[in-house]
Amino acid sequence: MKQNINRCPMPMNDYGPEPFVTNIDAATRQNPNYRTALWTGQYLQLTLMCIPVGGEIGLEVHPDTDQFLRIESGSGMTMMGPAKDRLNYQRPVCDGYAVFVPAGTWHNIINTGHSPLKIYTLYAPPHHPHGTVQATKAIADKEDY
Repeated sequence: MKQNINRCPMPMNDYGPEPFVTNIDAATRQNPNYRTALWTGQYLQLTLMCIPVGGEIGLEVHPDTDQFLRIESGSGMTMMGPAKDRLNYQRPVCDGYAVFVPAGTWHNIINTGHSPLKIYTLYAPPHHPHGTVQATKAIADKEDY
């Protein structure tokens, strides 16, 4: 018999750096915020993202941080490249796709679908302060980590 772990709403807290287990699919789909840090450790961070229809993560680069993103639901277009005006690597993404962004690579993901784009992302090392919750991209842009 399959267990129904974390199918009920869970508090959106940063559980790091304590040991933690979660149903990542359910947590990602449940997250209503542009960005929620769910676990922040010394060398790794997990954040959940919800990108509205027509929205985007926003063009960014992390000089010292590798990043992994997984699409849990929705569809979009990912763009990466060596400079903000040379995003020569472009691929469509949807549920089940993974995106690997090497440190120093400019990148963006745009929601091209008809429903919110639900993503979880791993940063190594952590990129956002422990406990980060940003309801919208506008709030995230003002905080600009």
